[in-house]
Amino acid sequence: MSGATLAETAYARLRDDIVSGTIPAETVLSERALTETLGVSRTPLRAAISRLESEGMVDRLSNGVVLVRSVTVEQLLQIVHLRQTLESAAAGRAARFGATERLLEIRTQMQAIVDGDPVSFDAFWQADGAFHHAVAEAARLDLLPAILDEQRGIARRCSLTRTYDTFVDQAREHVEIIDAIAAHDAELAAARMAGHFDHVRARFLGTFNAS
Repeated sequence: MSGATLAETAYARLRDDIVSGTIPAETVLSERALTETLGVSRTPLRAAISRLESEGMVDRLSNGVVLVRSVTVEQLLQIVHLRQTLESAAAGRAARFGATERLLEIRTQMQAIVDGDPVSFDAFWQADGAFHHAVAEAARLDLLPAILDEQRGIARRCSLTRTYDTFVDQAREHVEIIDAIAAHDAELAAARMAGHFDHVRARFLGTFNAS
C-alpha cells in the first residue's frame, strides 16, 4: 500500500471511531498506540491526524498532545437550526413531486417502530439518516445528502445524541412527514419537518437540563 493509501485508511478508521463515539471526546490520541492499532507507520498516521485537525475533529495542544474535540450543546443546537431551515424547505419541495418508492419503504419501517418493534440506537441512527436522505432525494436536491452527512457526523459526537432508548416519537414524526409529502401538501410537509426539529431541540434541551 502506498503512503497516501495508508494515510487515507488511517484517516477513515479514526474518523469513523470518533464519529461513532468509539473514541470519545476529550480522548488523548497516542501515536505509538495508534500505529499498532491501525498497523501503519507514524508518517501516514500523522497525515491522517493533520487531516482530522483541519476538519476540527481533533486539536493539537501546545505540548504536542492530540486531543479529540468535544461537540458542545450550543454547536448541536446550531446544527439543529441549520438542518431545520434546509430540510423544511426540502420537505416542501419534495411534496411537489410526491413520495418516492424509497420514502414509502421507510414509512413502513418507521410505522413498525411506532407499533412497537424494538430498535437500537445504532439501528435507528441509520434509519433516521436514510429517512432524511430520502426526503432530500425526493426533493431532487442532489447536494443536500452530503451536507446532512457532514452535520449528522458532527452531531453524533455530542453525548446528548446517545441518551435515548426509545424512538417512537421520532418515528411517528417521520411517518407524518412522509404522509404529507405523499399527499402533495407542500405547506404541511414543511411545517411537519419544522415541527420535527422543534421536538428534536426540545428533547436535547430536556436531557441537558436534567443532567
